[in-house]
Amino acid sequence: MRKATRTQWIKCAIALVLYLAFLVWVKSWLGLIVIPFIFDIYITKIIPWSFWKKSKNPAVRSVMSWVDAIVFALIAVYFVNIYVFQNYQIPSSSLEKSMLVGDFLYVSKMSYGPRVPNTPLSMPLAQHTLPVINTKSYIEWPQWKYKRVPGFGKVKLNDIVVFNFPAGDTVALNNQMSDFYTIAYSLGQNMYPGKVDMDSLTRKQQRTVYDLYYNAGRKQILSNPKEFGEVVIRPVDRRENYVKRCVGLPGDTLQIIDGQVMIDGKATENPEDLQFNYFVQTTGPGISEEMFRELGISKDDQMLMTDSQSWEGGLLDMGLNGRNAQGSLNPVYHLPLTKKMYNTLNGNKKLIHKIVMEPETYSGQMYPLNLHTQWNRNNYGPIWIPAKGATITLTDDNLPIYERIIRAYEGNKLEVKEDGIYINDVKTDKYTFQMDYYWMMGDNRHNSADSRYWGFVPEDHIVGKPLVVWLSLDKDRGWFDGKIRWNRLFKWVG
Repeated sequence: MRKATRTQWIKCAIALVLYLAFLVWVKSWLGLIVIPFIFDIYITKIIPWSFWKKSKNPAVRSVMSWVDAIVFALIAVYFVNIYVFQNYQIPSSSLEKSMLVGDFLYVSKMSYGPRVPNTPLSMPLAQHTLPVINTKSYIEWPQWKYKRVPGFGKVKLNDIVVFNFPAGDTVALNNQMSDFYTIAYSLGQNMYPGKVDMDSLTRKQQRTVYDLYYNAGRKQILSNPKEFGEVVIRPVDRRENYVKRCVGLPGDTLQIIDGQVMIDGKATENPEDLQFNYFVQTTGPGISEEMFRELGISKDDQMLMTDSQSWEGGLLDMGLNGRNAQGSLNPVYHLPLTKKMYNTLNGNKKLIHKIVMEPETYSGQMYPLNLHTQWNRNNYGPIWIPAKGATITLTDDNLPIYERIIRAYEGNKLEVKEDGIYINDVKTDKYTFQMDYYWMMGDNRHNSADSRYWGFVPEDHIVGKPLVVWLSLDKDRGWFDGKIRWNRLFKWVG
């Protein structure tokens, strides 16, 4: 062993101090086993880490130099991606116009404290699937329990937050755009035609109907892998990343009245670019592409109602009865509009005949699927958001709201028997929550699959906070026609 130089000792000391500081931060003393290897790299050099540099074959030296650089880069990216920040692209219009499809964001892991990964053996920059070869990007063993290291703060009301999709624990690979539970419930409903009068049923009978639908649908999914694909279970940190706005914090009671979010009975401040869906009927001519661009409505959000046989009855019921000289309905568009966009169109009487908000028949099934309510997108709740350490009394009316938390998110065995509720084989009507939970919604209120559809976001699913838009591309435009949204580059996320 050669005698180490002063420079080597200084480098070794700096590396060890930084590494020990990292271990203190993440509270993981298991990492102490790496210290002898760090010492060897700088001082003892017993392990021939750079053996390839002594090779007489220049090809070996060249290839291994690239391998060495790539391995170092992957390790660096791995730790930066887990503990500092990651890149995220806005995939859908659920947060428009606050966040636009095609925005690339830096998501800070430090804002709420980075999580120690559940699946530490994974490929950097791949969420759950490796591209091209289409295999899992992680090894399922070992799986570590949830732990979050200290960060700069906690999730606040109206923060835009990136999180793992809570209902993404079970996924049918050919239907990844919808959550497994909603697919199963819908399939089961279709297998038993005829509308059930839920108002005439007790809560116990309603649960029986739900279980019948869900189990029938689940069986159909599992027995048809060609149609639905393989059904896989994903750990928390390997579930899809979603981005929404936090509109409810732990301990809050949330209610939505006519589209206005209320917290503990008080109206919250609405985002500036809040959107709802409307049917817009023109006086005759259609809306030009230039006007759509000025309004900021993407091609994906421009829906022209053309099939009069399918739509006319419903449109007439909404009062959209403007007709042309031939007696046909004037063009009707289905569009998401902010208040400003609504006022712009509504003020153009030469072009616009009438604007009607999309009715709640378009809502779909609200969370929880197994609780019969009159809730919809614009009128929902009240619903209490669980806080860590809080204890509630479980009833037939609130058990469907919280049973997924008890079972799936906090890992308890829950059974409903004739004589009551059993948690971990103990009869009880009380439950104390082990984590904080949040309520997330999109600013594009009628085009957002959010907590109204799949419920609470547990604290262990929180990924980070978007800080800045570093690139924004408009997929409706060409490279020489405004594809790069220059006004959004390096824009701070509000």
